[in-house]
Amino acid sequence: MAASTQENRNSLPLLDFFAGIGRSAFSFIAELGAVAIFFVHGFALIFSLPVQIKKIVQQVYFIGVKSVLIISLIGLFTGMVLGLQGYYSLVKFGSEGLLGAAVALSLIRELGPVLAALMIIGRAGSSIAAEIGIMRISEQIDALDTMDINPIRYLISPKIAASIIAFPLLTAFFDVIGIAGGYITGVIMLQINSGIFMNSIYNSVEWGDVSQGFIKSFVFAVIVSTICCYQGYFTHLRPGGFGARGVSLATTSAVVISCVLVLIADYVLTSFLM
Repeated sequence: MAASTQENRNSLPLLDFFAGIGRSAFSFIAELGAVAIFFVHGFALIFSLPVQIKKIVQQVYFIGVKSVLIISLIGLFTGMVLGLQGYYSLVKFGSEGLLGAAVALSLIRELGPVLAALMIIGRAGSSIAAEIGIMRISEQIDALDTMDINPIRYLISPKIAASIIAFPLLTAFFDVIGIAGGYITGVIMLQINSGIFMNSIYNSVEWGDVSQGFIKSFVFAVIVSTICCYQGYFTHLRPGGFGARGVSLATTSAVVISCVLVLIADYVLTSFLM
């Protein structure tokens, strides 16, 4: 009897370990389902009448227009770095004439959508999470419920719609500025023939490459807008704290989770679209 009792005690830590894994898995699945329902609800309410054109335009201005400067800056120097690194890699094989294609394809397929999304997360995503979180802890969202105004339709839907509009446009802007940066490095600084540089882009870039970048930017828009809005909207349910601390934790979680999911989604989409 004593040996059996001792054996049961020894097995308890192992059982607790697997029970913890199970609880974490169920919690993750439940959270994933809640986020999916939150997005579907918010996306469906975009088309409810009357359509909130004014609020969507305001959010496009906030997410899109106000991000143009940082997108231009990052895009320019990303293209210049790609041009510099690509030149010294290609010149070893006597293929420096392909520099334009290397810069353009790298930006359009991969770096444009990803870096644009990461910059928008840092500039607009964190602000969205903090704004909605402050509205939650100051009971403004409860006040909307009291006035029979759907807070998801009023707060969340315009942000999702604006993100879906702004992300592809900012990605295209990032690509163009990045290619210009590659042109500055390759043609102006390293003296590659301008016609060769542009012709390699013309012959290498296809519509499939461009559409791949736009598909990624659309998916990233959905991920970022949903996660940032979700974290802010449910700030009051966070176990880590309420009030200002809860808002700070929600904002941090929104940025970190969005960045990680953007990179994961990028890998998954690249696997399917290549």
